[in-house]
Amino acid sequence: MLAIIGTVPDQDFPLVEGDVVLVDDEIFIRGKRVSVNRGTPALLASAIKTCEVLDIPGPFGYLVGDIGRGDGSRRLYEHLTRNLGKCNFNTIAFHYLQPDVDWHNRVLFAVEEMSQRPVLIADAGFMYAAKMSGQSSQYDLFTPDVGELAFLADEEAPHPFYTRGFILHEENQIPELISRAYRHRNAARCLLVKGEKDYVADSDGIRAVVDHPSEEAMEAMGGTGDTVTGIAAALIESGMPVHDAAVAAIRANRLAGSYAKPTPATQVKEIVEHVAGALEEILHKNGVIHEQICA
Repeated sequence: MLAIIGTVPDQDFPLVEGDVVLVDDEIFIRGKRVSVNRGTPALLASAIKTCEVLDIPGPFGYLVGDIGRGDGSRRLYEHLTRNLGKCNFNTIAFHYLQPDVDWHNRVLFAVEEMSQRPVLIADAGFMYAAKMSGQSSQYDLFTPDVGELAFLADEEAPHPFYTRGFILHEENQIPELISRAYRHRNAARCLLVKGEKDYVADSDGIRAVVDHPSEEAMEAMGGTGDTVTGIAAALIESGMPVHDAAVAAIRANRLAGSYAKPTPATQVKEIVEHVAGALEEILHKNGVIHEQICA
């Protein structure tokens, strides 16, 4: 089963865990509902749509409210350290949590107690914590944007706020930033870098670059990076190799955006509505199978 772990921007939202379903533009978990706009709810929504296409069980969610103060994240960290080792997940995607090195390490210890080691995915705040702890190589997939990649590439920065200015966040620097992140062991086994062009890379170099279809309005739309991570997580849960899943997720996310015909007013929930159709086209066009996606 796929587990997705993150926060919602509501300080009154309690810590909940359970199966997650999508109804219209809201996700439901243990009687609680959250609008799909961006962040972990958007990731969950795209994962649910992908699981439906693949005919596999939907994600199991761990959610808590946190508006940036870290109190909710700490409650969730503590809950995970006490309970994660007893679980049996094949894939875990960690998302928006306040980065905390000590709590991150405790969660990683709990993962090591699981009967079977899952595929580990980290994005956003949890990816920061993984890098800050020096444990990036324990992860199978990171999904940074260009600014987050710059932090991974800065071997001296203890926190994203302190990424050194000479490490540029520009698109034409991405290949060097990827190389630098791997050189200093600050990257997961696979990187999915989100931007004007999307990159999939590993320690041997760049494996794929995808830049079409391209919708300018999507570049400024919050949540589209979250949806691609959700698609990738569900594809990995289906058994697809990590690199192939990353490339397929990029293509499906871009195609879903194109189907939505986005404008500056478009919201990410409108992209989510097209994930299933886009993914079916990517996976089945010309008889493409899992092993051929990167070809």
